[in-house]
Amino acid sequence: MSAVLVVRGAADSGAIRRALPGVLVHDLLDLNSPLPADTTVVVLRSGVRLDERELDALPRLRHVVRTGSGIDHIDVSALRHRGITLHRNAEAGAGAVGEWVLAAALALARRIPLGQHALQLGRHEKEACMGVSLGTLAAGVWDAGPVGLAAGQTLAPHVGRTAYAAWPSNPSGLRELSQAALLEQSQVHVVALPLRARTRQFIGKEFLARVSPHRPLLICAGRLETLDVAACLRALADGRLSGLALDPVEREHLPLLTGSTTPLNLLASPHIGAQRSDVRGALDRWAIDLLREITADDKTLIEGGHG
Repeated sequence: MSAVLVVRGAADSGAIRRALPGVLVHDLLDLNSPLPADTTVVVLRSGVRLDERELDALPRLRHVVRTGSGIDHIDVSALRHRGITLHRNAEAGAGAVGEWVLAAALALARRIPLGQHALQLGRHEKEACMGVSLGTLAAGVWDAGPVGLAAGQTLAPHVGRTAYAAWPSNPSGLRELSQAALLEQSQVHVVALPLRARTRQFIGKEFLARVSPHRPLLICAGRLETLDVAACLRALADGRLSGLALDPVEREHLPLLTGSTTPLNLLASPHIGAQRSDVRGALDRWAIDLLREITADDKTLIEGGHG
């Protein structure tokens, strides 16, 4: 019998059991507790690491199903070495993340988080909450993967103009600018970069120094590790950034965001960009269809979605 391990609610376990009555389904909150050795398929989302240690505890594992996009928390090389197939759906939640980016841009432009934070500190800071029209601002989008494309498309009707950082792999037809031009011409920066060695802390002291004359809004919808968060918070506190929005906040990031006694135009959310009921339903259906195919035989499947 095939055994599927669903980690931290990455899919609807009950629906899987109903759709695949011949499949044993395990549920775990994380991969730190003892792992079922009969597991042949792991279903996971962001915030759950899958490295050599976990793979050693799962000797029968043959498939990893990522119900979402980013795979920086998965040791892809180890999977390849062990002959384990990775499946993911990078596009199902992109539109929802784009919606979150628009909400964040509107909130920061109107300085709503600043006003809320001040009230929570017992201060009434109406004068400090003088906002700007989002429609007057130019938006620069860093990365043109599914999330970046969705963010740009969602913002486009509401901002002055939108452009993407030029890159050889970008789809044709995009309005592109060189990185230097994007830094100089954007008042809103949307960071949707995947986490790679070259993108770790890409948004750091040098980036912030170059954009500070414009006091832009900075919105992270990719991975938090693509930002030097401490440097960004300092830039926000001293006025080099007008606003900062961070969605991909996991549990381990909480110490970075606590303790400020000064009101900040800071919007942070616990990685909810794709947390929308229709997206969850689509991913659950995709996972069930994929699991039905996986457990029917052992053929190797191609990845769902695009990187």
